[in-house]
Amino acid sequence: SGDIGVNNIVLEAKTVEEVLHTLESAKNRRCVSATKSNAESSRSHLVFTIHFTLTSPNFTRSSKLNICDLAGSERLNKSGSAGERLKETKAINSSLSCLSNVIEALQGDAAHVPFRDSKLTHLLKDSLVGDSKTLAIVCCNPLT
Repeated sequence: SGDIGVNNIVLEAKTVEEVLHTLESAKNRRCVSATKSNAESSRSHLVFTIHFTLTSPNFTRSSKLNICDLAGSERLNKSGSAGERLKETKAINSSLSCLSNVIEALQGDAAHVPFRDSKLTHLLKDSLVGDSKTLAIVCCNPLT
């Protein structure tokens, strides 16, 4: 369909139950590991995309819904990450920084928006431009 993906799995679901089952399967594939900052730290982002088509006698409308659970940013010196976890932490922080740069460029009507700076921003481009709607729910945990 021309969609961009990262290790993507495409499954067809025709009922709400099938969609929920697929979402549960995706959640179970996530990598979670303990760091000094968080006992159950997500080591990856989860982007779940639902393509749907509404059809009536007068029109057909296709759309897509991205549900994203983004891994949180961690301070390298506080997380205690090393080896593979350190590489994951750097990649997570980098992609979140790229997302921040894209949002800042969009808000400032910049001539160039750096969507291709990360896989995450490239993947979410359609959800951030045009007449799309975006909602963010942020959970913050201050480090002591």
